[in-house]
Amino acid sequence: MTQNNTIITYRIYIVALIIFLMAIGIIIKLTNIQWVHGEYYRNLAKKNDVKSFIVPANRGNIYSSDGSLLAVSVPIYIVRFDALAPTKKVFDKNINALSDSLGILFGKPSNYFETKLKLARKNNNRFLLLAKDIGYVQYARLKSFPILKLGNYEGGRMDSIREVRKHPIGEIAQRTVGYIGLDKNGNKNGVGLEGAFGKYLNGKDGRVLKQKIAQGQYKPLRDDNEVEPIEGYDIISTLDVYIQDIAHHALLEALQKKKAEHGCVIVMETTTGHIKAISNLGRTEHDTVYKERLNYAIREKGEPGSTFKLVDMIALLDDNKVDTSKVYDRKGGLISYFGRDVVDSHREGPQRISLAKGFEISSNTVLVQAVYENYKNNPKQFVNRINKMGLSKPLRLCLKGEGIPFIPQPGTSKWNGISLPWMAFGYGVEVTPMQTLTLYNAIANNGEMVKPQFVSEIKEKNKTIKKFEKEVINPKICSEGTIKKLKAVMENVVRRGTAKSIYSKDFSMAGKTGTAQGNYGVNGGIDKHYISSFVGFFPVDKPKYTCIVVVHKPNTTTGSYYGADVAGPVFKRIAQKIFTDSPSTNEVKNLNKKIRKQEDKYNEYSTKILNEKNVIPNVKGMSGMDAIALLENKGLKVKLKGNGIGKVKSQSLLVGQPIIKNSVIELQLN
Repeated sequence: MTQNNTIITYRIYIVALIIFLMAIGIIIKLTNIQWVHGEYYRNLAKKNDVKSFIVPANRGNIYSSDGSLLAVSVPIYIVRFDALAPTKKVFDKNINALSDSLGILFGKPSNYFETKLKLARKNNNRFLLLAKDIGYVQYARLKSFPILKLGNYEGGRMDSIREVRKHPIGEIAQRTVGYIGLDKNGNKNGVGLEGAFGKYLNGKDGRVLKQKIAQGQYKPLRDDNEVEPIEGYDIISTLDVYIQDIAHHALLEALQKKKAEHGCVIVMETTTGHIKAISNLGRTEHDTVYKERLNYAIREKGEPGSTFKLVDMIALLDDNKVDTSKVYDRKGGLISYFGRDVVDSHREGPQRISLAKGFEISSNTVLVQAVYENYKNNPKQFVNRINKMGLSKPLRLCLKGEGIPFIPQPGTSKWNGISLPWMAFGYGVEVTPMQTLTLYNAIANNGEMVKPQFVSEIKEKNKTIKKFEKEVINPKICSEGTIKKLKAVMENVVRRGTAKSIYSKDFSMAGKTGTAQGNYGVNGGIDKHYISSFVGFFPVDKPKYTCIVVVHKPNTTTGSYYGADVAGPVFKRIAQKIFTDSPSTNEVKNLNKKIRKQEDKYNEYSTKILNEKNVIPNVKGMSGMDAIALLENKGLKVKLKGNGIGKVKSQSLLVGQPIIKNSVIELQLN
């Protein structure tokens, strides 16, 4: 017995020792995992089960100068349901109510959702899709539904959101407002204002921790974000929706009428350089459909043709080479330089005309002669004048893709014998519509050349973060005397020159037409086409806006392709609609000033009334309204018969009899 007890005791000790050794081993292993490899395993667990996800910041809005929304971020929500998150008691108690609410919201039978929810819980579905791409109003309602209102863990509701950019005014100015994309590195990128001011609009993304649940799906660890996103700033653009709408539709109508390939319009506020409207329309594969695809206004450089003749006039007048009265011989509208012909578009008419008249009728021969004769021995003086105006450099606009101008420089490989005469009528040089507009705007602005601006300020709600002041490119591109003469000749272009077809005696405009040839030297000229333009300002006395219209490849079979006939009417429509449809802000002066003749007539009438006896007057032949006023002032009650706007044919009370107050007098009107 004692021996058996001893054996049992040994066995117990052995088992205890083994258990003790195992415990020591476990402790050592746990210690090793915790302190030696603990960081590795913690990171591995976190990597596999918990991840940090980006919470996109709300992108700022883009507004027009009048407060209209041009671009706004609209949140789109996706809602999923973890069917295992609610307790059995909560699920069973609220399943019917939740199904009814979902049925009403999405227009489906409640039993459809009841079956779907029960099946998800039975199958341990922790990622059931309830709603995809719904707006905020639907999302807000859905959040208040039974079970779902309990939130993430108790209610099983899992929300995700993505941003969709909307343009409330549609495709108008779409290319300038721009759009957002992703570059090859996955970073936000864009064109137009969206791209240029992305660092302000983007905001700062937040972060949220999510835990892996099933089938590669993740669920937020808690309702709050790890790092809350910061909304982007709002951009206040210079665009005016009203003017933009006018410009867009005026250009569209001209393109459709002339079956042109593409075109652009820019309207600039003269004193500030604010771009109030910019439209860029190009024909799609459907002949009659035009859309905003490229920003032709700022990126498309080319030979401007006759609108460049303003440069000639500025140089000639400001360098005191000639005056506007200098007479030139058109020589039948044809002259040659180095074997190359310079031809007037209309060769008939008076041959000996002044420089001013040559500009008005856009005579190539007159302007070329004037420039060549005065600068042939020193072409650098002419080109330096162009450089000084800023036309040889880009405007450095805030928008991407600005075309780089080309002005040939004497002494370089690009300069040859015909460079100077060709420049004089807008060939051999390349500028963008925006650069041409900026030059003309400087004349309208009394010589001050201002940089075109698309944004006036950046705001955080009602707080201004940054304000963009006017930028002056050149404080004075020429003298006051030159400006005065140029304004006069440009007004005469509309009054009696190439643009006389758009003249209106009721509304003053000034500007210059242009009709350039494109691809005239390619494939023997078989690909030649026309670019029609008009650039000017209005009203002439105090220019408020400067505007340029450029139309490429108008169909020559649909009528005239000249700038005055294609681009001119667009300019006129924009100018007149801006002012005739806008509320008048004219001040009525001397409203209380007394007019002697009116005062004398009034006193004469008053004296006559006071001196008349209190008897029935003769009102025959008077207008009904005048008779009523006279008789009621004498205490009579008037009853009318006949046309109320006619004259008195007869009266019921006899003339001269005493007036009895409140008596009724009947008047028969014609």
